[in-house]
Amino acid sequence: MSTTPDTPSLQEQYAPHNSCFGCGPANTQGLRIRSRAEGELVVAEWTPSEHHQAFPGVLNGGIIGALLDCHCNWTAAYHLMKAQGAASPPCTVTADYTITLKRPTPMSGPVRLEAKPVEIKGDRAVIEGTLTAGGKVTALCRGTFVAVKEGHPAYHRW
Repeated sequence: MSTTPDTPSLQEQYAPHNSCFGCGPANTQGLRIRSRAEGELVVAEWTPSEHHQAFPGVLNGGIIGALLDCHCNWTAAYHLMKAQGAASPPCTVTADYTITLKRPTPMSGPVRLEAKPVEIKGDRAVIEGTLTAGGKVTALCRGTFVAVKEGHPAYHRW
């Protein structure tokens, strides 16, 4: 699936009423990342605002964590959907994730998020992601994301 900025994101296609701070299209005060499938990769571009900084010119590490967590979660949901042959992704939640901050992330332009599965097994996916800014990888993520079932508080969020 090849995408353009005008193509609806995974979030807009499958969870338009989701209010998650990081990825919810319905959260007007959130980060509102827009993840798109490009083959095995899921990609997004996101532009920080001044209030996202840790100190002048550098993106806050907590914001970096939220961006990678949500983007990798959607990567898991998308690839679980494909593996199951489903018409829509299962609602997934983060079981664990680790962020490695490699260098300061400049705020002078958009950041690029890329993620891909490293393991899909049953109702869970292990995903690796990167955040690139100014042509350099500034942060890495590895996490496990699990499809939830009826009765879980997040089950109906999408």
